[in-house]
Amino acid sequence: MLNRIDLRGGARDPRRLLPRAQLDVSVAVERIRPLVEAVREHGYPAIREASERFDGVSPERLRVPVEVIRAAEDTLDPQVRAALLESITRARKVHGDQRRVDHTTQVVPGGTVTERWVPVDRVGLYVPGGLAMYPSTVVMNVVPAQAAGVRSLVVVSPPQKDNGGLPDQRVLAACALLGVDEVYAVGGAQAVAMLAYGATVDPEGAERCEPVDMITGPGNIWVTAAKRLLRGVVGIDAEAGPTEIAILADDTADPAHVAADLISQAEHDPLAASVLVTPSVALADAVDAELARQVPAAKHAERIGTALRGEQSGVVLVDDLEAGLRVVDAYAAEHLEIQTVDAREWALRVRNAGAIFVGAWSPVSLGDYCAGSNHVLPTGGCARHSSGLSVQSFLRGVHLVEYTRDALREVAPHVVTLAGVEDLPAHGQAVSVRFPGAAS
Repeated sequence: MLNRIDLRGGARDPRRLLPRAQLDVSVAVERIRPLVEAVREHGYPAIREASERFDGVSPERLRVPVEVIRAAEDTLDPQVRAALLESITRARKVHGDQRRVDHTTQVVPGGTVTERWVPVDRVGLYVPGGLAMYPSTVVMNVVPAQAAGVRSLVVVSPPQKDNGGLPDQRVLAACALLGVDEVYAVGGAQAVAMLAYGATVDPEGAERCEPVDMITGPGNIWVTAAKRLLRGVVGIDAEAGPTEIAILADDTADPAHVAADLISQAEHDPLAASVLVTPSVALADAVDAELARQVPAAKHAERIGTALRGEQSGVVLVDDLEAGLRVVDAYAAEHLEIQTVDAREWALRVRNAGAIFVGAWSPVSLGDYCAGSNHVLPTGGCARHSSGLSVQSFLRGVHLVEYTRDALREVAPHVVTLAGVEDLPAHGQAVSVRFPGAAS
């Protein structure tokens, strides 16, 4: 079921040979540009028309009433409620320890620089609602934003035909459990545009979604394209692509576990990537046999099979675990599992991954829901330079520079010299003017 790429016996650059989904976001940007401009110019009518065209739903009012959000919590299945509360508790425990503290450095007597960590003021959180519904994504977006101290949070999620044009009932319930009461039944590029520019959200123009400063959360290619187009108008967390799992495994790994974990991510999307990196041909064969057994029994077998057979998925054969480590670093997976002897030692040597799951008892599914970690992670190789969503995502470092007269006088000649080197004499004059009569 999985394609095989044999990297044994050579020093080839793995990055160019590894399986990867081919997504041209730049083409998608041009396709959604007119829609984004329409939302900017017209607000509610453009959003409603787009919802009708893409979601088959045309809500009369885009904002979900607060009483509807609260009612969703009241009708939540007790087991789902307990699971969401456990997820929230664990996420708050982990993210609560991420909050940075202000720090003041005395550079010289009378001269200090303080780094303050200031939360973003208003954030829009996107929760997908296409092939699957994601109340867990509400948790993963809201918890770190709240821990950072974000003042104003707004959630957007696509309207659902089977829920009266409202977002999924469990998504609404998760918002209620977290105390979020500003929620809009809007999805796709139109939701991103509404968040970025602000827009009216009812026929009379009486209600309005005010623009946000930052947008976070995963979505489909149209959401990603809108985030790329509007980066700069607003901050974004990342350009999320289809989900990925890579597993570095040796012959000690249980092939049933490996196959199940590859399937778990393939279940998300036909474009999802599932990659096994191993020096063991025997394990690769055993995993193939397990996939042949497990996939037909899965609820979403067709979707899973499409993802596993796609060009973005495969088995990569390597000479040994050292070579495997180089491959997974080159791939920079969103999710990386290490199922080897001394798994933690290998995990600590990994440099590029969104999140690393160590050993046989730490599957990606645990991180998706209840590990306490965040599941909004960089995809498409972006883990080489980007991090997953965290409290830090919602904080800005601001420097407070405080110098006394004597401290400035002491360093003034250096400032004037460097201003002269850069041919910016007014910079130097801005210091010299404070000390009339002093030697230049």
